[in-house]
Amino acid sequence: MTTTTAFEAAPVVEETTRLLAEHYAFPEVAGQLVDLLRRRLAEGAYDVGSAEELVGPLTEDLQSVNGDRHLRLIHHADRVPTKKGAANMEAMRRDFDTSLGGAPRVELLDGGVALVELAPMLFPLDWAAEPVSAALTLASRAQALIVDLRANLGGDPDTVAFVCSHLLDRRTHLNSMYWRKGDRTEQSWSLPHVPGARFGGSKPVYVLTAANTFSAAEELAYDLQQLGRAVIVGEPTRGGAHPRDGWTVHPHLEASIPVGRAINPVSGTNWEGTGVQPDVSCPAAEALDRAHKLALARLTD
Repeated sequence: MTTTTAFEAAPVVEETTRLLAEHYAFPEVAGQLVDLLRRRLAEGAYDVGSAEELVGPLTEDLQSVNGDRHLRLIHHADRVPTKKGAANMEAMRRDFDTSLGGAPRVELLDGGVALVELAPMLFPLDWAAEPVSAALTLASRAQALIVDLRANLGGDPDTVAFVCSHLLDRRTHLNSMYWRKGDRTEQSWSLPHVPGARFGGSKPVYVLTAANTFSAAEELAYDLQQLGRAVIVGEPTRGGAHPRDGWTVHPHLEASIPVGRAINPVSGTNWEGTGVQPDVSCPAAEALDRAHKLALARLTD
């Protein structure tokens, strides 16, 4: 006879509250969330039959105070690795290889306008520097550039700075990041040198966005927008400005907790919760045609 062990939410909730108190980028909010989750646990709000069923109510409560979309519980069908950080590097590497290193499309459109798609993510810079630089170097001879981030779900802030470096003429402060660990702030700047040729800081740049554009891809769009370097065309993005880490709180559950927050040097804030708002709003499916027409009009002025 097989005995089925009932799922217990309490250990998951208690470990999540401990991680919040220790790591969350907003300590004052962490305190509120710890109290909320413990109260909700006592009320029976997490009396569910399985780990997967806990994801909805716990994530809703985690995001209820400040709407932080990186703060959530994630269910994995396969067992989560027991080490801190549950990213599946093998899967990421497969995505890297099958997307030509994160630059799956480079095309010359009519009128001397280049299109570079960066997807499905901005891979770690030690992987992505060569293919991304090759794509941007190839596009550097165009008269205008369209960067397509509509299918980009985020990635490495260092790769954001690397891409921006190809689109600027001088070293520029792009973003600052506050980190809870060590209570420190780090600045992100464009690079003084890049491999290959720069597109440079004077020719027109358009960035395409969609509702699913997220995290580091949003930073790329936001940084360029705040600097006045690019026109954003498409849909408001998803709204995740807080870098996160993952901890295993159950064999099939990962607690995603932001450990830092972005502070743009121009706006003094970031895109968390609101998303990057396009300069030219249109459905994502129409964004490429719209940006191409804008580029051609600009070039013929």
